[in-house]
Amino acid sequence: MSEPHSAQTAPQNWDRFLPPSNACSTGGERRGVCGAAAGAEGRNAQFSRSDNHLPDLRCISSSNTYPETSDYKVNRRAFLKCRPNYGSMALDLTQRPHSLEWVEVLPVLQKVSILKDRLKLADVLRFLPELSRLHRDQLLMLKKDQRFLMLFRFCKEHIHLFSALELLEVMQSFVWLKIPHYHSVLDACESELSRQACQMSLHQLLFAADMLHCIGRQPSPFLLHVCRSVQLLLGEMGVPELVQLWYLMGEGRHCPNTLVQPLEHLLIRHLHQLHPEEIGTVCLGLFKTQTSISESTVIHLVDSALTYVTELSDFAIVNVNKYMRFSYLFHKRWLEAMAQEVPRRVNKMAVQGLMHVTLTCSALHYQNSSILNSIAERVPSLVSHCRSKDAGKLLWSFGTLGYLPTQNPAFYSSLTEALRQRKSEFQHFPEHLLTGLLGLAFVSQFPEDLIALALSPKYVELAMRKAHVELRRDLFTLDETVALELPQYTGPRLDSEIKEEVAEMLWNFVQLDVCQRPDVQEAESVLKDLLGGEQYVCKRMILPHTRTIDLEVHLDPKGQPIPVNPPPAAPSNQEWVNLNTGVTITDQLFTQLTNAKSPPNSPASSAGLNPGSSSSSVLMPDERGRLFESALDVTPDITKARLGTTQSVLKDLKRPVKVAVQVPGRNQFCVQSQQLLGLHAMKRRHLKLAGYQVVELSPDEWSVMYRKRHSMKLGYLHCKIYECLK
Repeated sequence: MSEPHSAQTAPQNWDRFLPPSNACSTGGERRGVCGAAAGAEGRNAQFSRSDNHLPDLRCISSSNTYPETSDYKVNRRAFLKCRPNYGSMALDLTQRPHSLEWVEVLPVLQKVSILKDRLKLADVLRFLPELSRLHRDQLLMLKKDQRFLMLFRFCKEHIHLFSALELLEVMQSFVWLKIPHYHSVLDACESELSRQACQMSLHQLLFAADMLHCIGRQPSPFLLHVCRSVQLLLGEMGVPELVQLWYLMGEGRHCPNTLVQPLEHLLIRHLHQLHPEEIGTVCLGLFKTQTSISESTVIHLVDSALTYVTELSDFAIVNVNKYMRFSYLFHKRWLEAMAQEVPRRVNKMAVQGLMHVTLTCSALHYQNSSILNSIAERVPSLVSHCRSKDAGKLLWSFGTLGYLPTQNPAFYSSLTEALRQRKSEFQHFPEHLLTGLLGLAFVSQFPEDLIALALSPKYVELAMRKAHVELRRDLFTLDETVALELPQYTGPRLDSEIKEEVAEMLWNFVQLDVCQRPDVQEAESVLKDLLGGEQYVCKRMILPHTRTIDLEVHLDPKGQPIPVNPPPAAPSNQEWVNLNTGVTITDQLFTQLTNAKSPPNSPASSAGLNPGSSSSSVLMPDERGRLFESALDVTPDITKARLGTTQSVLKDLKRPVKVAVQVPGRNQFCVQSQQLLGLHAMKRRHLKLAGYQVVELSPDEWSVMYRKRHSMKLGYLHCKIYECLK
């Protein structure tokens, strides 16, 4: 019998392979250039899509270097059970060899000790599989054994002598032995696999890449060799090969651009053969690699998932939702199915899955009470399982969709408390706190302790060091929101220099983007004509922290425009009417606009159309209201509104009125709804707090009016401007 194990240990030899103290596995979703969330990784991931820089929350990245703690476990490899073919290209981790006890492997270690310098490759191939069967509870003891370390050194030194098949056998033993991913023998093994990649079959390539993934070699340089080789082996790709490749590329967070089109063609060809779980795996691979494919292919993929929706696992359903979020695909029938499936499954779903479902709803601007209510009811019981990411993104999603605290008070309070409990994670993921606080701000919730933390100098410095995430905009939005809505707040505030930099950055962007929208430019032009010149209309970001522009107009107590911009060389002491600027309405023009006959006693019938004649006048609000009612039969909601007389409208005004004219895009609203999304609803609130009257040129109205005659646009805008004074 051999000596006691304690005499054979050499822990210092194994410890030298430990990673540095700050080397941790990567993972988690990152947020990119669009505020606290995602960058321009998607086909439609542009700033103008939502007219803001708020968290888009769609993409995965390996930029984060600290693992968030989670007890959420899911079988990401369940698809391997769909077909026996996967056995030749993936390792089934549920089929671990029958375990041996320590006394049963001692003879193997004794043989290693006896052979020593006479070890051969065949010995390694015989000994490693036997040792890998040791019970997992005793593996640590094996890894400290000097004889085992001797075997490993031999393996590393002679790795270049192994054939591809022999390397695969060795790698499989490494998986069962739970060799740490940072071990130097794995560096040597992966290098040799890469060298021999061009000689390996498709299944061997996939099998080797799968085992490297199982060991935790992420990212794996060998996967790049696999992708290059696959381009030459596309003719051998069937359904299991295609699914396994998407799985591996997803785990490696990379798909070469040269592979996207051929793999998309293969996906279309084999789509009808995919099992439900395989559809989920493909969607996850596409999502994790941030791969954009044609919209028609995405639709077919989701259509296929929809046919199996009741058979899909929760994990697969979440994966389909993830890729829809990335692709910005509004698939109505799928979302309607989610309104049935999520409430049915919610009590068995983990909080991470629920978070991704709500993220999809918020990204697609889809507000469904069945989905939101069921998740809001379930989440408080799962708070102990929430990471800071889950809490922050749930808060942001619900806030974006306008889910008010009164609808479920426990939902917001429990997630706010979860943020407090997870403060330690903010050191590595400062973006999650900002995401959650913005979501809370959308629905007027302001936890002062967390706000003070987020705006503290140390936290701001930490947030600005996150190279992979742009957080200054979120800090700016939070700081200015606090200033407007939390006047009693006495905690730290964002440095004025940072605020100026962000405001300038945002303005530079909107000048190139939102300001160039034809509907915005037309509204600005018509307003200038209506009010008498460019000095009466200022296109600017009234509240830069809300990240969109407004057309600012000022009116005096008599309802006459006041210059907002410095006027061109012109008299400044004349009344609006006497300036003879803007649009004057004669009786004949009024008759033309309303399609009516001129009154027999009308001055227009005798005085002609001279704008300067005594019969011409500036149309006051009550008259413009009648004009609008006659002319705009295309907007029934507006024609119901009758304006009162100028005197009744303005009698209570004591000071000039500041008006913010907004030209929102449809993407600022929930789908098929007039409810504004979180940021834009908050902006309306802030404009009122700042003393502005808000005039909205709604997309439904202005898109119709945009194609009408100039005179009708004038009438429409006059009515809208003066209606806000009632």
